[in-house]
Amino acid sequence: MTEFFTLFFLLIAGHALADFVLQSDVMATAKNRHNAIHKNKGENFPPWQYWLGAHTLIHGGVVLLVTESLLLGFIETLLHTIIDFLKCEGKLSFHQDQALHLICKIVYCVVLSLLPSIV
Repeated sequence: MTEFFTLFFLLIAGHALADFVLQSDVMATAKNRHNAIHKNKGENFPPWQYWLGAHTLIHGGVVLLVTESLLLGFIETLLHTIIDFLKCEGKLSFHQDQALHLICKIVYCVVLSLLPSIV
């Protein structure tokens, strides 16, 4: 049981780093396709998909580093992309977004506890 909580702690600490420390203000703004930043920047400014993709790859990388599972890193990248896109579309609140991210981390811990050889 100690391993479960250690893993969960590392995953949420990694989430905090990736979502609040490693996500710059421009990334937080530009990952939203509706933000006016895309109208005011020139042709060389990366489109929103690049910003969202970079942000979610950081999250997937953190999950990979903590769990040592490429599969979970890929799943995190995919789920984080979907959740953040829905937040940017106004379908989820900030708190719902964060709750879904934490639920993902709990599921990863459960999966690793029950099926360590599969992932």
